[in-house]
Amino acid sequence: MRRVSTKLGELDCQVFDAVPEGTSPELAVVLCHGYGAPATDLVPLARELVQLQPELGAKVRFVFPAAPLSLAAMGMPSARAWFHLPPEVLMGQQRDWKKFAVSVPEGLAQARRGLMGMLSALSAATKLPYGRIVLGGFSQGGMVTTDLALRLEEAPAGLCILSGALICQDEWKQRAERRKGLPVLQGHGRHDDILPFHQAESLRELLKNAGLLVDFVPFDGPHTIDPDELAKLAEFLHVRLLKR
Repeated sequence: MRRVSTKLGELDCQVFDAVPEGTSPELAVVLCHGYGAPATDLVPLARELVQLQPELGAKVRFVFPAAPLSLAAMGMPSARAWFHLPPEVLMGQQRDWKKFAVSVPEGLAQARRGLMGMLSALSAATKLPYGRIVLGGFSQGGMVTTDLALRLEEAPAGLCILSGALICQDEWKQRAERRKGLPVLQGHGRHDDILPFHQAESLRELLKNAGLLVDFVPFDGPHTIDPDELAKLAEFLHVRLLKR
């Protein structure tokens, strides 16, 4: 697979595909890393997903954007963030999850604007409508792409929430009603000590009650991406590729 470092809109991105020269991808997949991870954290997933579903290789462009905020001042030189999180969440000491669920994090709007610009540039470069672009991410990356997917004028091809959590509850509930029928893959570890499993269940119920088609994949593990979850993601992308 070819790897290109480029800027799409305002965001630095790693782009992977094996699409034959002179042709355009049939689907694009945007995967956003989590809080405190380096920009390249999810990059290995491109090859792993293609190994699981080889047809993705010649037809799908994978894009891994870097979050706009540097955490170098916190002693993590290569770490990035989409928006800041409360210290109690980062330390696994958050107790009032209902308060967290209704909160609108500082910096979320700025992160969303950056992703919207990236998505617009990606659509123009690939000649793909938003309906042929899958959005997703891990942890905080799943939160920001959920927020984006619920706000776009045109629904994306699908949404993948890997160990994400519910935020902006009131607004998401209202906006989710406009996304009835959107395919969603949501995975979460039952032993997640950062974003607890019940938070994932709350997000699942909000989306399902609004009519989104949620495939919920629980697994016995911590705050991570499980191999079975990854296989489900590859299958989810393959279905989105074939769907017209």
